[in-house]
Amino acid sequence: MADVRWRISGEYFEACSCDSVCPCPTSGLAARPTKGYCAAGLVFRVEHGQHGNTKLDGLSFAVLLRTPGPMVQGDWTVGLILDERASKEQREALTAIASGQGGGPMAALGPLISHFEGAEAKPIKIETNGMRRSVSIPGVLDLAVEGIAGAKQSEPIYLDNVGHPAASRLALAKASRSHMHAFGIDWDDTSGRNNGHFAPFAWSSS
Repeated sequence: MADVRWRISGEYFEACSCDSVCPCPTSGLAARPTKGYCAAGLVFRVEHGQHGNTKLDGLSFAVLLRTPGPMVQGDWTVGLILDERASKEQREALTAIASGQGGGPMAALGPLISHFEGAEAKPIKIETNGMRRSVSIPGVLDLAVEGIAGAKQSEPIYLDNVGHPAASRLALAKASRSHMHAFGIDWDDTSGRNNGHFAPFAWSSS
């Protein structure tokens, strides 16, 4: 499926195990995570999407990952959660896009992934309210983040021109709750101090 042309756009958000602000985006993934390891859940809601002849509008997916040390050193464990509403063709398309097997931004991470644990279809519920984002995937993922307000209280502070697969401009956020239990990854944090981001995203195969 690597030669299939595709394009998707929508909004993403994430939470990771680092204390806010995560040092990875500003270090080329070379910084040591603040807790020594990295666990993260990246959630994508596709507003408009096309993979070959397969439409992906309105579907969601999540990329779950864990690294034992600095991200650039590799040995990542990665698994995908796909929208249970997706057809077989849509699931195959989302897997190709989210895993990097179909090219695009995620393909650059391929050399860092040692353990790809596959994809599972689950119900994904995403809620957005102002600077708040949350997702619930029963038994798998429960994340909630809120943007860190800048000088204008209704808008978040941004990291700009960063090397991140989702987007080059990320809103800064903190996670109020983070629970992930899937693909051998177990992570729970309700301290309110761990890192989050959100941003519009637009990916394509070329």
